[in-house]
Amino acid sequence: MARSRRTYTPEFKVEAVKLVTEKGYSVAEAARSLGLHETLLRSWKLALQDKGQQAFPGQGKLTPIEEEH
Repeated sequence: MARSRRTYTPEFKVEAVKLVTEKGYSVAEAARSLGLHETLLRSWKLALQDKGQQAFPGQGKLTPIEEEH
């Protein structure tokens, strides 16, 4: 049986990254405590650094502006 893909809210992703950037947790500690893979948390951290609050626009859906392009 195939596992269903878990989805995370943008707020959850930001808070998970804050554990590393503001609370002093290592990526490994934060990922372990949240039940995430370290690579996933690292990618969220990089996305947030590169794009700020625009890093996580939603549930994989394009914004109206992106749909026009």
